[in-house]
Amino acid sequence: MKAKVEVDCTPEEARAFLGLPDVRAVNEGLVEEMKARIGKNLAAIAPEELMKGWMTLGGQATEQFLRMMSGGAARPKGGAPDGG
Repeated sequence: MKAKVEVDCTPEEARAFLGLPDVRAVNEGLVEEMKARIGKNLAAIAPEELMKGWMTLGGQATEQFLRMMSGGAARPKGGAPDGG
């Protein structure tokens, strides 16, 4: 025997019927916190901020960056990073 029951209700009504807690306030708080953290992290990886960090380290960081970029540009397409 098969029985099919179709219930037409909103998520809030379903939670109330099943006795589940309303977690909208907690969820909104978590979403706001995540937005704030993402905003801070995006500001830290902005090109201007990266360059400021590299420049404060002196010429050594600049030289290392240039070596990395020239090494990547000199590598043949499809080649392995170690040249093999």
